[in-house]
Amino acid sequence: MSTVSNEAVEAAIKDYVEPHLGRDLVSTKSVKSIDIEGDQVRVKVTLGFPAKGAADAIAAAVKEKVESVPGVGAAQVTVDWEIRSHSVQKSLKPIDSIKNIIAVASGKGGVGKSTTAVNLALALAAEGAKVGILDADIYGPSQPRMLGITGKPDSKDGKSLEPMVSYDLQAMSIGFLIEEETPMIWRGPMVTQALEQLLNDTNWSELDYLVIDLPPGTGDTQLTLAQKVPVSGAVIVTTPQDIALLDARKGLKMFQKVEVPVLGVVENMSIHICSKCGHEEHIFGSGGGKAMAEQYGIQLLGSLPLDISIREETDSGKPSVVAAPDSRISQIYREIARKTAAKLSLQAKDYAAKFPRIVIQNN
Repeated sequence: MSTVSNEAVEAAIKDYVEPHLGRDLVSTKSVKSIDIEGDQVRVKVTLGFPAKGAADAIAAAVKEKVESVPGVGAAQVTVDWEIRSHSVQKSLKPIDSIKNIIAVASGKGGVGKSTTAVNLALALAAEGAKVGILDADIYGPSQPRMLGITGKPDSKDGKSLEPMVSYDLQAMSIGFLIEEETPMIWRGPMVTQALEQLLNDTNWSELDYLVIDLPPGTGDTQLTLAQKVPVSGAVIVTTPQDIALLDARKGLKMFQKVEVPVLGVVENMSIHICSKCGHEEHIFGSGGGKAMAEQYGIQLLGSLPLDISIREETDSGKPSVVAAPDSRISQIYREIARKTAAKLSLQAKDYAAKFPRIVIQNN
């Protein structure tokens, strides 16, 4: 008979704080089973976020904790994930074919928001999720160029559009429907209607995450998103520069006012490393993103360097995560993706689909 108890194993696992969740796997209900046979222990961990790039490290850390329990000879740990739909604004309900919508926003232009959005989407896909990206910047759509997509989307029924696909990413943008150099000379109501149509009239295929690349600012498009689009969480992109941070704070407060949880902040162009001599310099200041995260009690999801390869790869239609998957920059994007999805996994789940719909009929 085994002298090892489930309680002892659970207590040992509880001692490990998973770095993406920032919490232990027991309190987050990620430990699905503990099987003990003699001195052999099998543990099954199911995460609420995709973690292809971290599963082995998590399994090794849990294994080490379990094998430190007196009486345990060896432990076998399996780590997988199941992505659930999370709650959205109170007045809205999730879209059937999309489990979670993540908005990527910035208070001002020029901080690398679109580049971050596309690499975040590609990184979530690389981690094992089914992902789409919606380019909500009607005036300046950039995702067609960034994803290297040409041509126009199909419509099988004459009413809805099939998403374009690039690098296993489902994508939709006004840029697919117009010539690249055609300006969109539209007033606000036309822009917001276009956003709604691009979202609702696209046949998204069973997405775990839809990343929305928002235009900069806090105007019509953002208001439409808050009032009519079921968003599970938002990511704010900024640079360390004081002016960028000032506008990023406005974006943060906008989401707080409309009850969209802010999952964290990404600090872009945080440091410049000279390609000739390796000298490091904080061109736009330093520590701004971290200070903002601490001030508002949100997470700093990651800091990205000002690197010429990010610009070159995105301009060529092959963003960093697919152009150089083993590079340090790609690893940072994947870490940001895991942290974003992990933060979202801790939020309330949407149980609407589990309840039967009550229909009252007059007989």
